Amino acid sequence: MDDRFNTIAGWALAGGIAALGLSIASGMIFHSERPEKMGYAIEGVEESGEGGAVAVAPIATRLAAADLAKGADVFKQCTACHTINQGGASGIGPNLYAAVGKPHGHVPGFAYSDALKGVPGNWTFDALDAWLTSPRKYAPGTKMTFAGIANPQDRANVIAYLNSQGSNLPLPAAPAAGEEPAADNAAQANVAAGADPAELSNQATPAEGTPAKDPQAAIQAEEKAGLPKSNK
Repeated sequence: MDDRFNTIAGWALAGGIAALGLSIASGMIFHSERPEKMGYAIEGVEESGEGGAVAVAPIATRLAAADLAKGADVFKQCTACHTINQGGASGIGPNLYAAVGKPHGHVPGFAYSDALKGVPGNWTFDALDAWLTSPRKYAPGTKMTFAGIANPQDRANVIAYLNSQGSNLPLPAAPAAGEEPAADNAAQANVAAGADPAELSNQATPAEGTPAKDPQAAIQAEEKAGLPKSNK
């Protein structure tokens, strides 16, 4: 009985040693280095630039390449809350006909959140791009539960589609390669109002002793220039 047990134990030990040896040998043969780039590439996701920031083309550039048909497809995910036909009723969200360029909270009778009503300015192309990227970041505290549209070109497509539904505003000119995008005048209007521009003067106040302030200085200046004396 002892001999039989010893035989079984011997075979088991030999099998363990063989398995360990095969494991070590296979590790040496099939050793793989850490890949230079971890993970898998996903189509439609843009590469990150330096510092981890995603490089996204300006909205004007993306609008120039926008596809209205694709924008209409993207908008289908909005129809659970919004209508876009002229005179359409508001639902969970307001009717969006001719919304581009309008002030935030412009639909009469719709109960907008205070968070959105507190955002100054209008629904410009830039504002819509920021809103559709993340409503909660654009208007913290908004009642809108939509998480946003991650793909930048999808956002441009749906913004172009929204613009075609009653707004028809001219699209911003796409900047040339290496050129900074034009400033959003509507966004600049969000700055708190200061003095009335009509009351501002383009002329500097002349210093004392200059011809504009001292008539005698004006006469001396004319004599030096060889001009006839003025009758002032």
